[in-house]
Amino acid sequence: MTTYQNAKELSQLSLGKATKYVENYSPALLQAVPRSLNRNDLALNTETLPFVGEDVWYGYELSWLNPQGKPIVALAEFRFPCTSPNLVESKSFKLYLNSFNQSKFASWQAVLKVLTKDLSQCAAATTEVKLFPLDNCPPLAIASTNALCIDHIEVSIENYDYQPELLAEKNASPEIKEEYLVSHLLKSNCLITSQPDWASLYIHYQGEAINHAALLKYIISFRKHNEFHEQCVERIFCDLQKYYQLEELTVFARYTRRGGLDINPFRSTHLNTAPNLRTIRQ
Repeated sequence: MTTYQNAKELSQLSLGKATKYVENYSPALLQAVPRSLNRNDLALNTETLPFVGEDVWYGYELSWLNPQGKPIVALAEFRFPCTSPNLVESKSFKLYLNSFNQSKFASWQAVLKVLTKDLSQCAAATTEVKLFPLDNCPPLAIASTNALCIDHIEVSIENYDYQPELLAEKNASPEIKEEYLVSHLLKSNCLITSQPDWASLYIHYQGEAINHAALLKYIISFRKHNEFHEQCVERIFCDLQKYYQLEELTVFARYTRRGGLDINPFRSTHLNTAPNLRTIRQ
């Protein structure tokens, strides 16, 4: 359980509360959550973060009206820098996007301009937005990887509460490696509603070899953990850095969509931009 779950900054959120759907453009629906809540809990200095990266969102239910009243639909990509002071709360994001449904815009470019302005203001940092027609969205093409899946490892699990100390189990013969690993068993829960969030977790590192069985048990220990997507990934990044001597580390979680949005946090020691990496679940 996180220490900031009852923070006053979260008490005003629409998340977990009954809300009405607004069908006319309303930027006031957007709600920000300070990233500092989680980072204070992790003892991170926001001025000297141990990682770079971004949060990549995809919107599957964006629609508006053209000047003649005809509906237009699009897929949207949103990229928020991990250095932004705020993350955008996902339910408010969904409500905001739905507020476009019965609103008229002169062009795709006009919609793009409005989205960029509103989301940058909410995150308090420049947000990159792209719109795609449904039949031509390259970032959402199914992608294959050469990552080694660790889900086949037989492990015994009795406790499904977050246990970072599981990473303390090291390999019998320490060595330096570069590995690209994936597990599709990451499940965490929404900080406010406890609704399940499912993800594929990709880890690329160079340094002290990580014990695969210990890593898998650690990932499974998030099964009852309540935290936002972005915060889980930063926690995993920090835990791996704590327990292993790693020269380079990248952690990328591709979460399944909920409410027409998916969130894909990417944190790295050296890479700023997340790759296009989508499995059948996304």
